[in-house]
Amino acid sequence: MALLGVQLFSKVANEIRHDVTAAIERDPAARGVGSGTILALWPGVHAVLAHRVAHALHSSGVPIAPRVIAAGTRFVTGVEIHPAAEIGEGLFIDHGMGVVIGETSSIGSNVTIYQGVTLGGTGFAGGKRHPTVGDDVTIGSGAKLLGPIEVGDRAKIGANSVVIHDVPQGATVVGNPGHPVRVDGERPTGPDADWAHLPDPVADALGSLADRLDAVEREVGSKPGEVRRLTPRRGPTSAGG
Repeated sequence: MALLGVQLFSKVANEIRHDVTAAIERDPAARGVGSGTILALWPGVHAVLAHRVAHALHSSGVPIAPRVIAAGTRFVTGVEIHPAAEIGEGLFIDHGMGVVIGETSSIGSNVTIYQGVTLGGTGFAGGKRHPTVGDDVTIGSGAKLLGPIEVGDRAKIGANSVVIHDVPQGATVVGNPGHPVRVDGERPTGPDADWAHLPDPVADALGSLADRLDAVEREVGSKPGEVRRLTPRRGPTSAGG
Protein backbone atom coordinates (compact mmCIF):
# COMPACT_ATOMS: atom_id res chain seq x y z
CA MET A 1 0.00 0.00 0.00
CA ALA A 2 2.85 2.35 0.87
CA LEU A 3 4.53 1.57 -2.46
CA LEU A 4 1.31 2.36 -4.32
CA GLY A 5 1.10 5.67 -2.47
CA VAL A 6 4.67 6.56 -3.44
CA GLN A 7 4.00 5.69 -7.08
CA LEU A 8 0.85 7.77 -7.17
CA PHE A 9 2.62 10.72 -5.55
CA SER A 10 5.48 10.48 -8.04
CA LYS A 11 3.05 10.32 -10.99
CA VAL A 12 0.99 13.29 -9.78
CA ALA A 13 4.11 15.35 -9.01
CA ASN A 14 5.45 14.75 -12.52
CA GLU A 15 2.11 15.76 -14.08
CA ILE A 16 1.98 18.91 -11.98
CA ARG A 17 5.47 19.93 -13.14
CA HIS A 18 4.28 19.69 -16.74
CA ASP A 19 1.12 21.65 -15.91
CA VAL A 20 3.08 24.50 -14.31
CA THR A 21 5.48 24.58 -17.24
CA ALA A 22 2.51 24.77 -19.61
CA ALA A 23 1.16 27.81 -17.72
CA ILE A 24 4.55 29.54 -17.91
CA GLU A 25 4.89 28.87 -21.64
CA ARG A 26 1.33 29.67 -22.75
CA ASP A 27 0.12 32.44 -20.47
CA PRO A 28 1.55 35.87 -21.37
CA ALA A 29 0.64 37.04 -17.87
CA ALA A 30 3.05 34.45 -16.44
CA ARG A 31 6.14 36.01 -17.99
CA GLY A 32 8.71 36.68 -15.32
CA VAL A 33 6.59 34.90 -12.72
CA GLY A 34 8.08 32.01 -10.79
CA SER A 35 6.54 28.56 -10.64
CA GLY A 36 5.83 29.03 -6.93
CA THR A 37 3.66 32.07 -7.67
CA ILE A 38 1.79 30.18 -10.36
CA LEU A 39 1.14 27.29 -7.99
CA ALA A 40 -0.13 29.73 -5.39
CA LEU A 41 -2.23 32.11 -7.49
CA TRP A 42 -3.31 30.55 -10.83
CA PRO A 43 -6.84 29.09 -10.38
CA GLY A 44 -6.63 27.06 -13.59
CA VAL A 45 -3.49 25.39 -12.27
CA HIS A 46 -5.21 24.79 -8.93
CA ALA A 47 -8.09 23.06 -10.71
CA VAL A 48 -5.80 20.77 -12.70
CA LEU A 49 -3.63 20.02 -9.66
CA ALA A 50 -6.68 19.05 -7.62
CA HIS A 51 -7.95 16.89 -10.46
CA ARG A 52 -4.63 15.04 -10.63
CA VAL A 53 -5.05 14.05 -7.00
CA ALA A 54 -8.76 13.25 -7.33
CA HIS A 55 -8.19 11.16 -10.46
CA ALA A 56 -5.36 9.21 -8.85
CA LEU A 57 -7.59 8.40 -5.88
CA HIS A 58 -10.50 7.52 -8.14
CA SER A 59 -8.32 5.22 -10.23
CA SER A 60 -7.18 3.50 -7.04
CA GLY A 61 -10.77 2.79 -6.00
CA VAL A 62 -10.89 5.27 -3.14
CA PRO A 63 -14.54 6.21 -2.49
CA ILE A 64 -16.05 9.61 -1.68
CA ALA A 65 -12.77 11.54 -1.40
CA PRO A 66 -12.37 12.16 -5.16
CA ARG A 67 -15.84 13.67 -5.39
CA VAL A 68 -15.22 15.79 -2.30
CA ILE A 69 -12.03 17.14 -3.87
CA ALA A 70 -13.84 17.84 -7.16
CA ALA A 71 -16.69 19.64 -5.39
CA GLY A 72 -14.30 21.74 -3.32
CA THR A 73 -12.29 22.65 -6.41
CA ARG A 74 -15.44 23.77 -8.22
CA PHE A 75 -16.36 25.99 -5.27
CA VAL A 76 -12.91 27.60 -5.09
CA THR A 77 -11.95 27.90 -8.78
CA GLY A 78 -15.22 27.71 -10.74
CA VAL A 79 -13.82 24.74 -12.69
CA GLU A 80 -15.69 21.44 -12.58
CA ILE A 81 -13.79 18.31 -13.61
CA HIS A 82 -15.18 14.86 -12.94
CA PRO A 83 -12.60 12.70 -11.12
CA ALA A 84 -12.92 9.99 -13.79
CA ALA A 85 -11.98 12.32 -16.67
CA GLU A 86 -8.64 11.38 -18.23
CA ILE A 87 -6.26 14.29 -18.78
CA GLY A 88 -2.80 14.13 -20.31
CA GLU A 89 0.26 16.11 -19.31
CA GLY A 90 0.56 19.83 -19.82
CA LEU A 91 -3.10 20.89 -19.65
CA PHE A 92 -3.40 24.66 -19.26
CA ILE A 93 -6.76 26.12 -18.24
CA ASP A 94 -6.57 29.90 -18.67
CA HIS A 95 -8.77 31.90 -16.26
CA GLY A 96 -10.89 28.78 -15.81
CA MET A 97 -14.21 30.10 -14.55
CA GLY A 98 -17.11 28.09 -15.96
CA VAL A 99 -15.06 25.22 -17.41
CA VAL A 100 -16.86 21.84 -17.21
CA ILE A 101 -15.19 18.54 -18.13
CA GLY A 102 -17.48 15.51 -17.99
CA GLU A 103 -16.92 12.03 -16.63
CA THR A 104 -15.92 10.17 -19.81
CA SER A 105 -13.93 13.02 -21.32
CA SER A 106 -10.42 12.24 -22.50
CA ILE A 107 -7.88 15.03 -23.08
CA GLY A 108 -4.48 14.54 -24.67
CA SER A 109 -1.18 16.26 -23.92
CA ASN A 110 -0.44 19.99 -24.14
CA VAL A 111 -4.07 21.10 -24.51
CA THR A 112 -5.14 24.68 -23.81
CA ILE A 113 -8.66 25.45 -22.60
CA TYR A 114 -10.07 28.93 -22.00
CA GLN A 115 -12.87 30.03 -19.69
CA GLY A 116 -16.44 28.87 -20.16
CA VAL A 117 -15.59 25.71 -22.12
CA THR A 118 -17.80 22.64 -21.76
CA LEU A 119 -16.84 19.09 -22.63
CA GLY A 120 -20.30 17.66 -22.11
CA GLY A 121 -22.71 14.90 -23.00
CA THR A 122 -25.88 15.03 -25.05
CA GLY A 123 -28.16 12.62 -23.21
CA PHE A 124 -28.58 10.22 -20.34
CA ALA A 125 -27.14 7.13 -22.01
CA GLY A 126 -24.31 5.29 -20.28
CA GLY A 127 -20.90 4.49 -21.66
CA LYS A 128 -18.72 6.92 -23.55
CA ARG A 129 -20.71 10.14 -23.85
CA HIS A 130 -18.15 12.95 -23.68
CA PRO A 131 -15.52 14.21 -26.14
CA THR A 132 -12.07 12.82 -26.80
CA VAL A 133 -9.58 15.63 -27.42
CA GLY A 134 -6.21 14.97 -29.06
CA ASP A 135 -2.80 16.49 -28.38
CA ASP A 136 -1.89 20.18 -28.82
CA VAL A 137 -5.53 21.28 -29.16
CA THR A 138 -6.71 24.81 -28.31
CA ILE A 139 -10.32 25.37 -27.26
CA GLY A 140 -11.51 28.98 -27.23
CA SER A 141 -13.60 30.60 -24.52
CA GLY A 142 -17.25 29.60 -24.36
CA ALA A 143 -16.90 26.69 -26.78
CA LYS A 144 -19.15 23.68 -26.26
CA LEU A 145 -17.97 20.22 -27.34
CA LEU A 146 -20.85 17.80 -26.92
CA GLY A 147 -21.15 14.04 -27.20
CA PRO A 148 -18.62 11.26 -27.84
CA ILE A 149 -16.92 13.18 -30.64
CA GLU A 150 -13.22 13.07 -31.46
CA VAL A 151 -11.12 16.21 -31.87
CA GLY A 152 -7.92 15.56 -33.81
CA ASP A 153 -4.43 16.65 -32.82
CA ARG A 154 -3.51 20.33 -33.29
CA ALA A 155 -7.12 21.36 -33.86
CA LYS A 156 -8.32 24.83 -32.86
CA ILE A 157 -11.90 25.40 -31.68
CA GLY A 158 -13.08 28.99 -31.99
CA ALA A 159 -14.70 30.90 -29.15
CA ASN A 160 -18.40 30.13 -28.57
CA SER A 161 -18.43 27.35 -31.15
CA VAL A 162 -20.80 24.43 -30.64
CA VAL A 163 -19.14 21.25 -31.87
CA ILE A 164 -21.19 18.06 -32.22
CA HIS A 165 -19.21 16.28 -34.96
CA ASP A 166 -15.68 14.92 -35.20
CA VAL A 167 -12.96 17.46 -35.94
CA PRO A 168 -10.08 16.53 -38.30
CA GLN A 169 -6.46 16.88 -37.27
CA GLY A 170 -5.13 20.39 -37.74
CA ALA A 171 -8.58 21.86 -38.38
CA THR A 172 -9.82 25.26 -37.25
CA VAL A 173 -13.50 25.05 -36.32
CA VAL A 174 -15.91 27.94 -35.75
CA GLY A 175 -19.65 28.60 -35.54
CA ASN A 176 -22.82 26.91 -34.42
CA PRO A 177 -22.88 24.21 -35.50
CA GLY A 178 -19.11 24.11 -35.54
CA HIS A 179 -17.56 23.64 -38.98
CA PRO A 180 -13.96 23.63 -40.24
CA VAL A 181 -12.77 26.78 -42.00
CA ARG A 182 -9.14 25.64 -42.17
CA VAL A 183 -7.48 22.22 -42.21
CA ASP A 184 -3.71 22.38 -41.76
CA GLY A 185 -3.82 26.00 -42.89
CA GLU A 186 -5.82 25.34 -46.08
CA ARG A 187 -9.46 26.04 -46.84
CA PRO A 188 -11.44 22.80 -47.00
CA THR A 189 -12.81 21.83 -50.40
CA GLY A 190 -15.97 20.08 -51.55
CA PRO A 191 -19.69 20.88 -51.83
CA ASP A 192 -20.11 21.25 -48.06
CA ALA A 193 -17.06 23.43 -47.50
CA ASP A 194 -18.41 26.89 -48.44
CA TRP A 195 -19.66 27.75 -44.97
CA ALA A 196 -19.18 31.47 -45.54
CA HIS A 197 -22.08 31.54 -48.01
CA LEU A 198 -24.62 29.22 -46.44
CA PRO A 199 -28.25 30.39 -46.70
CA ASP A 200 -29.50 32.39 -43.75
CA PRO A 201 -33.12 31.40 -43.02
CA VAL A 202 -33.79 34.54 -40.98
CA ALA A 203 -32.44 36.82 -43.70
CA ASP A 204 -34.40 34.88 -46.31
CA ALA A 205 -37.63 35.26 -44.32
CA LEU A 206 -37.09 39.00 -43.86
CA GLY A 207 -36.34 39.39 -47.56
CA SER A 208 -39.51 37.52 -48.49
CA LEU A 209 -41.54 39.72 -46.14
CA ALA A 210 -40.03 42.88 -47.65
CA ASP A 211 -40.88 41.66 -51.17
CA ARG A 212 -44.46 40.96 -50.11
CA LEU A 213 -44.83 44.43 -48.57
CA ASP A 214 -43.51 45.99 -51.78
CA ALA A 215 -46.07 44.03 -53.78
CA VAL A 216 -48.92 45.11 -51.48
CA GLU A 217 -47.83 48.76 -51.68
CA ARG A 218 -47.76 48.62 -55.47
CA GLU A 219 -51.19 46.99 -55.55
CA VAL A 220 -52.72 49.57 -53.22
CA GLY A 221 -51.04 52.46 -55.03
CA SER A 222 -52.52 51.39 -58.37
CA LYS A 223 -56.11 51.42 -57.05
CA PRO A 224 -56.74 54.70 -55.17
CA GLY A 225 -60.50 54.12 -55.31
CA GLU A 226 -60.10 50.84 -53.49
CA VAL A 227 -58.10 52.65 -50.82
CA ARG A 228 -60.98 55.11 -50.26
CA ARG A 229 -63.50 52.29 -49.96
CA LEU A 230 -61.28 50.49 -47.46
CA THR A 231 -61.04 53.61 -45.30
CA PRO A 232 -63.77 53.45 -42.59
CA ARG A 233 -66.25 56.33 -42.60
CA ARG A 234 -66.69 58.28 -39.44
CA GLY A 235 -70.32 58.20 -38.26
CA PRO A 236 -72.27 61.30 -37.23
CA THR A 237 -71.64 62.54 -33.74
CA SER A 238 -74.31 63.97 -31.48
CA ALA A 239 -73.89 67.17 -29.53
CA GLY A 240 -74.56 65.35 -26.33
CA GLY A 241 -71.87 62.74 -26.98
